[in-house]
Amino acid sequence: MYKYNKQLVLEDGTVYKGYGFGSDVEMTGEVVFNTAMTGYQETLSDPSYNGQIVTFTYPLIGNYGINRYDYETINPSIKGMVVREHCSKPSNFRCEYTLDDVLKSLNIPGISGIDTRSLTRKIRKFGTIKGVITDINNDVEVVLSKLRNTDLPNDQISQVSTTRSFLSSGRGHRVVLLDCGAKSGILRELNYRDCDVIVMPYNTSYKEILRQNPDGIMLSNGPGDPEDVMETVETIKKLIGKVPIFGICMGHQLLALACGAKTYKLKFGHRGANQPVKNLLTGRVDITSQNHGYAVDINSLENTDLELTHIAVNDGTCEGLRHKKYPIFSVQYHPEASPGPHDSSYLFDEFISNMQKTKQSTNN
Repeated sequence: MYKYNKQLVLEDGTVYKGYGFGSDVEMTGEVVFNTAMTGYQETLSDPSYNGQIVTFTYPLIGNYGINRYDYETINPSIKGMVVREHCSKPSNFRCEYTLDDVLKSLNIPGISGIDTRSLTRKIRKFGTIKGVITDINNDVEVVLSKLRNTDLPNDQISQVSTTRSFLSSGRGHRVVLLDCGAKSGILRELNYRDCDVIVMPYNTSYKEILRQNPDGIMLSNGPGDPEDVMETVETIKKLIGKVPIFGICMGHQLLALACGAKTYKLKFGHRGANQPVKNLLTGRVDITSQNHGYAVDINSLENTDLELTHIAVNDGTCEGLRHKKYPIFSVQYHPEASPGPHDSSYLFDEFISNMQKTKQSTNN
């Protein structure tokens, strides 16, 4: 039996000993858990996990390897991976690299042999918590002192957003994708529908956005607290009523703030590919992929122009909104999920329909 060589130290003093894989670098982040059974490559590369150490509740990770096609961004920014068992010899016809090799190349540490059930129960009971993956020989008290005096960044969207606008050409509707940490899946869904997409930084001014003469605006997912980017909220306020808008995850929260609603931090968030959401307009329940630590306060919608359209079946939190006057809607979950359930991909078609109707009414 190999000796433990790594430890996960939590801010409350809890220590989990395990075996290191990936990079040997010491890394600090917010420890969260993901309940999906597959999709560790997409989770690894999802910009919304920026600054977080991700615990996988599924016990075996790495078994089908990594391939060149399933990344959600080219620059993954998670701070670490915590697993029960790490598979060092994957077997799958699409496998090109091992998880260990990829984490080494990305300078991301991993730790296995952890009782992930115990860790997940702790997070569910007490909420997300700061933690650090470090060498087993490092003194715990020294590590704890450093950890407790380390503040997690509050500029996470700026770390993952594009810094320069770029075009993904199509022959259909022109869409500005405001990048708060957009997953590639959003761009793929828009391109699949032949949209001409201009991806722009999160802090682009509304004048520059409208200068592109878009048929619609997509507000992307992204990491952190939506109130950290109030400049983007102010921009969205000025865009409301100009063109159709569709917000996903962070974009959903930013739209809510722009309309006068409030957001708050969830105890342990929703992260996984198995979250049931009820559509209040149709009664339909979709199984969705989710990754968010904040939510829109339903009570704060009362004096706004927004109405609640979707709720989480598990805890009744807000999962969808639409504007009462304009062709604007948003969802907290990910209709572009890959892998994951595709129950809600029709929302992109609704966005296309809104743009088409708006163009027809304008031309008439």
